[in-house]
Amino acid sequence: MQLALKIDVDTLRGTREGVPALVDVLKRAQADATFLFSLGPSHTCRALRRVFRRGVFDFAHKVSRTSVLEHYGLRTLLYGTLLPGPDIGRRAGDIMRNVRDAGHEVGVHCFDHTTWQDFVSRRGEAWTRDQMLRAVHRFREVFGVKPQAHGAAGWQMNQYALELEQELGFVYASDTRGEGPFVPLLSAQSAERSQPPLRSTCPQLPTTLPTLDELIGVDGVTAQNVHQVLLARTRSMRPGHVFTLHAELEGMKLLPVFRRLIEGWHAQGYQLVSMRTVFAQLAVASLPGARVQSGSVPGRSGALAVQGPADI
Repeated sequence: MQLALKIDVDTLRGTREGVPALVDVLKRAQADATFLFSLGPSHTCRALRRVFRRGVFDFAHKVSRTSVLEHYGLRTLLYGTLLPGPDIGRRAGDIMRNVRDAGHEVGVHCFDHTTWQDFVSRRGEAWTRDQMLRAVHRFREVFGVKPQAHGAAGWQMNQYALELEQELGFVYASDTRGEGPFVPLLSAQSAERSQPPLRSTCPQLPTTLPTLDELIGVDGVTAQNVHQVLLARTRSMRPGHVFTLHAELEGMKLLPVFRRLIEGWHAQGYQLVSMRTVFAQLAVASLPGARVQSGSVPGRSGALAVQGPADI
């Protein structure tokens, strides 16, 4: 039985420090993973404006219980306001290529993480196209090939992004939270609104398990026992599990927790693989179709892109 590891890389520090540490742990464990990179400027400090929007208490509570300053570092949190945001792809492209050369899958997380996460749900086709093209072009600059996998920053999407994924040639994506692989149903074009929705050519492999930062600080869960809580959820083995971790968290202060998770999953009989390995075994034509809709996830503030009811 396989469990896919999806590693989101949000910042320059996460790329430089967290990514090499994760690659080393994966090598020692003979495990594989998919690394999704933020490829443009790091504007982490601008994320603090979320405090002043809806969900202020949820966001502030998460900041307090997951030690954002401790995990990300003061310098990283000042990028984009008091300090200029460094260009991650141009300053850390060598590290990204090292991940590929180590045999791991690499893909697109975003161009500007904070900009995408904060605005994509409220922007139109032109803005969305610009952001995605910037990411695709920078990926080609770094790796010399076009990307095949996309995983949206903060699980934030809009209908235009779903349509652009197939237009830009992504083979599959992991933009959503859900129960298992599915094919997004796209709205018909304006002249054909009476027609049934179209099945995208870019299937989704949603994140199926809670992240560590969603669990820690809730109901007595700590960094010392969070691995036990997560392992309890995977004890009953089933196909299609995707676990999302972050270079800034599991690649740094929570690295010992990730080691314990790997040991536990191996003991449960899981093979830890990349998402492309899982995707290669799917019968895409037989996957259920489902709308991508707005929803919530326990432990995470705000609305996310989630898998809707199946429409086979």
